[in-house]
Amino acid sequence: MYKIKVDASHQFEVTKEDIEALDAIESSKNNFHILQDNETIKASVITSNFNSKTYSIKVNNNTYDVIINDALDQQIEALGFELGASKKVDEIKAPMPGLILEINVSVGDEVNENDPLLILEAMKMENVINSPREGIIKSISVNKGETVDKNALLIEFE
Repeated sequence: MYKIKVDASHQFEVTKEDIEALDAIESSKNNFHILQDNETIKASVITSNFNSKTYSIKVNNNTYDVIINDALDQQIEALGFELGASKKVDEIKAPMPGLILEINVSVGDEVNENDPLLILEAMKMENVINSPREGIIKSISVNKGETVDKNALLIEFE
């Protein structure tokens, strides 16, 4: 079973049977012709990073960022581990819409993993957003009291 995440907003599971049932032909290197529900779909693999298992796929002139996790990746994630340097986070985005209650860092600050960066209020709950890694704060894109949408850029690291 594979877990597939598309554009960090859609997630679904695909079995080996699903893959075997897929009617796809590689028409040229990294270009595929897919037939689904009597409709033709053209897909191209634009970029691929095997180490991070991330791909940029163009489907009918729309480009999607795709992450594919196999059973081992899912077990590693369930245990709370990540694969070393292949998952370096350079920016923090809002996990949900909300209100910025507090910002605990400034541009140029050196932070350690799990240091509290800011507090986001969502659905009357205070959510502390902690640093995913050690680093230096490059920019802060929000202000205290500001309302943000889901996936809004909050903080960038150098």
